[in-house]
Amino acid sequence: MPRIQHPRDAIVRVTRSCICGSDLHLYHGMVPDTRVGMTFGHEFCGVVEEVGPAVENLKKGDHVLVPFNIACGQCHFCKQGLFGNCHESNPEATAVGGIFGYSHTAGGYDGGQAEYARVPYADFGPMVIPDWMDPDDAVLLTDVVPTGYQAAEMGGIQTGDTVVVFGAGPVGLLAARCAWLFGAGRVIVIDHHEYRLDFARDYCPAEVYDFREIGDPVVFLKKITDIGADVCIDAVGADASGNAWHTLFGKKLKLEAGSAVPLHWAINSVKKGGVVSIVGVYGPTGNMVPMGNVVNKGITIRANQAAVKRLLPRLVEHVREGRIDPKRIITHRLPLEEVAEGYHLFSSKLDGCIKPVLIPNAA
Repeated sequence: MPRIQHPRDAIVRVTRSCICGSDLHLYHGMVPDTRVGMTFGHEFCGVVEEVGPAVENLKKGDHVLVPFNIACGQCHFCKQGLFGNCHESNPEATAVGGIFGYSHTAGGYDGGQAEYARVPYADFGPMVIPDWMDPDDAVLLTDVVPTGYQAAEMGGIQTGDTVVVFGAGPVGLLAARCAWLFGAGRVIVIDHHEYRLDFARDYCPAEVYDFREIGDPVVFLKKITDIGADVCIDAVGADASGNAWHTLFGKKLKLEAGSAVPLHWAINSVKKGGVVSIVGVYGPTGNMVPMGNVVNKGITIRANQAAVKRLLPRLVEHVREGRIDPKRIITHRLPLEEVAEGYHLFSSKLDGCIKPVLIPNAA
């Protein structure tokens, strides 16, 4: 049972918690310093049970969504809106800020795949869920929707642009859907699971291609776009399939920070002068990346963890107006006690699983 450890803390009784594709990187041993006994889960919402003496904007009984970034709101990076890079919540790291349930690399905080969670900096991070919002929508605003939206935002999409999204998981689906909000004229999704491609075709909506059936994806994309895509989005990260060498070196032997196949495809299939946006999660060690192609093609690369707090006002508006329907991607709702089965379904791509949500009995 978590307890208040700092005046800015709150204790939240969890009502919804998701399993994220990023959790699978932990599950598969791709992220260093993931310690036995840690509680996973960085996507959750719940009811405030207790607040520390410095928390004045929340009270017991408030139903809140909790951004996956743990951000103080006061450090150098938070003042720039870089809430995924908060230095106060993870001061021993030179890159990422604190993240709930995401190894000691991200601060060692316990997560929300639990009945209760301690929420640091509760006077800044959590947002009270509007009365009209479905909790299933709210829990997806803690990570997957902001991450997909920021992936499109970082692409600098211009009216009429062709956007290619690598990965038809939850983040890829939202990135493709949000690309239209920025004015894309054509959206293409690449994956190799037929049920996910079918879902993307309907939900995003997008052109979809199974990379196993198109030969070299880079050559194929250059042919169907003439000069290459304007924007390519890597929404996969360390667990990518598609290349035996990357699977061996990155996933089996772990000699690089996961399999960087979609990053290679993105760099090589984007047009000269195009933009590559990266939200797929890789470990903190090195990757084999074709940097010469980046330089010679004049590519802009933008990447970061989504700054959830910055994006929430706009995303709440999009949900209210029906431009984004987050809960449609939820395919499985399981009791918290069946979390192991949830990981098995999601990791093994069974039963058409797109996004699993865990519901504690107390909810």
